[in-house]
Amino acid sequence: MRYVTNLPYETKEEEHVTIPMSDGVRLSAHIWRPTSSDQEPVPAVLEYIPYRKRDLTAVRDSIHHPYLAGHGYACVRVDLRGTGDSEGVLRDEYLEREQADAEEILAWLAEQHWCDGGTGMMGISWGAFAALQVAARRPPSLKAIAIASFTDDRHADDMHYMGGALLSDNLAEAGTMFAYGTCPPDPAVVGDRWRGMWHERLENTEPWVLEWLRHQRRDDYWRHASVCEDYTSVRCPVLASSGWADGYSNAVTRLLGNLDVPRKGLIGPWSHKFPHLGEPGPAIGYLQELVRWWDHWLKGVDNGVMDGPMLLAWMQDSVPPSTSYEERPGRWVGEPDWPSPHIRPVTHPLTRHTIGPAQDAGAAPSEGGAAMTVRSPLSVGQFAGKWASYNAPPDLPYDQREEDGGSLVFDSEPLTEPVEILGSPSVELDLSVSEPVAMVAARLSDVSPDGAATRVSYGILNLTRRDSTESPEPLEPGRRYRATIPLNGVAQAFPPGHRIRLSLSTSYWPLAWPAPKPALLGVHEHSSTLTLPVRPVDEPDDAPSSPFGEPEGTPPLAMTQVTPPEERWEVKRDLIDYRSELDIVKDRGTVRFEDIGLEAGRRAHERYTAVADDFTSAGGETTWTMRFQRDDWDVRVVTSTRLTCDETDFFVDATLDAYEGGRRVFSRTWNEQVPRDLL
Repeated sequence: MRYVTNLPYETKEEEHVTIPMSDGVRLSAHIWRPTSSDQEPVPAVLEYIPYRKRDLTAVRDSIHHPYLAGHGYACVRVDLRGTGDSEGVLRDEYLEREQADAEEILAWLAEQHWCDGGTGMMGISWGAFAALQVAARRPPSLKAIAIASFTDDRHADDMHYMGGALLSDNLAEAGTMFAYGTCPPDPAVVGDRWRGMWHERLENTEPWVLEWLRHQRRDDYWRHASVCEDYTSVRCPVLASSGWADGYSNAVTRLLGNLDVPRKGLIGPWSHKFPHLGEPGPAIGYLQELVRWWDHWLKGVDNGVMDGPMLLAWMQDSVPPSTSYEERPGRWVGEPDWPSPHIRPVTHPLTRHTIGPAQDAGAAPSEGGAAMTVRSPLSVGQFAGKWASYNAPPDLPYDQREEDGGSLVFDSEPLTEPVEILGSPSVELDLSVSEPVAMVAARLSDVSPDGAATRVSYGILNLTRRDSTESPEPLEPGRRYRATIPLNGVAQAFPPGHRIRLSLSTSYWPLAWPAPKPALLGVHEHSSTLTLPVRPVDEPDDAPSSPFGEPEGTPPLAMTQVTPPEERWEVKRDLIDYRSELDIVKDRGTVRFEDIGLEAGRRAHERYTAVADDFTSAGGETTWTMRFQRDDWDVRVVTSTRLTCDETDFFVDATLDAYEGGRRVFSRTWNEQVPRDLL
């Protein structure tokens, strides 16, 4: 990244500004704005997240907010209620109160003497969720949003559930927020009130996984703040981006296809990162694009930002399987609209272990031949990687050949010419199962001539939700059903000599929670199909070969690494007691923020275990340690959440311990039971 200091506007910084809410709670904001805005007001751009602006996101914030401020914007970074230096308690994600707070913040910003009355919202992940959800509420000052790594559908396409199956990231993300939501504010900011504010959080927080497990169907809990329920509610322009390695690769194209506002889409090869910090690379000059976006929609500059393709996507070249990449080779392709007129669905029947030749468009499904069967071992999924990759520790899927050993596998003939896909593949199965609750994981892989299999995309379906995630129904063993499994969107080039592989399994642990019992899946050949969104290789488009500049930002905040970080991703199998384990450590070490004299440490440890093929032995545990220290102020929070099951129930065992000066000052334990609902 190129760091720049010579910007069009001289800026000033206000590190802690309180914004009053209508119920008396005060939220903490960090503001960067042009010095001249005292006399010449500018638009304001809000980023609104719970991840502690004073320390844990301070380095990232220092790269992009001063940069945008130096281009003529008041950039405002606010800690959500109950996080960082804001008052109150954070009780769950995306609640009505959170969105009402955002509307009040925008109204406050629009009234400041340095703001011209126009606002925008930006962010990644939670910040992008917040921007999209608030845009659907149409606050009068909000003129445009720029969002990265988000969803418009909280149930079907978030870290909680996929195809009605429970994701392990449901537990992992709950552990993250259990830790962040119970950390104290900084006494250097809030003064002597810090201890009372901290204990209010400690006393009023419970593990969020409990609430998420209480809603195993798509219900009003998930419909709230899911913009897909009414796309017409969004009336401002949207710049939407994500990455193919992220868990949120699908929502960009859904917004492009369903919104009726000015909109642009951008999908790179990245994991869960801002595009200017994108990993795997290439990262892009995203902040320059944001300046153009805000200049047009907040300042009325006629700069051509809406010219060119509606969607720019990175068409990924074939690569060997790896759990991490520095760069993904490929090229940018452009689509004028979405759905794109360039892309056509090509359907292939599944025959005995092969992907057959393409069928004519609209061909009626065959009656189906003999059933091919599989009952996958619980070990299928140990090389699946993370639902949402962060690329650190290395967390992408590894070579799929071991996974394929416990799967039903269909291969194409070696390709005689290149094939490129852009969009969401899908699998339609004519199937039967031996149990009333069962799941199917479908994986699409690029198989090289030496046999190595690189996963390209995947999808999961809890078959009890085959017709409805609102009203699931148990399966009748032996009865034939038709079910469609959508796979995650992707742009992928398959070269000549390679094969395209579809793999089907009845387990995908620990990425997805297994069914109560192992099930035998029968798939009828000829009447089961794979549909690929094929983009002709020679299709002309108006995407320039290098549409973006080099990544740039302002110099990052000074920080010293006091103790080293640690990363670990280990798959273990004990062949005496047949216990398998995925052990993940993400330890940031201890860092010192030189400007405020604060040391902060974060350590997350996830462990997922199972024994042999006992599907009720699956268990996951996430433990976090957060520590903050300055002079004689030394506080620590340790949270642990364990999720286990039997055939009828989930069990949550959690602990929260808080320490001040090495002495434990708060402790609480939860032991809860939640019934399984056809899951």
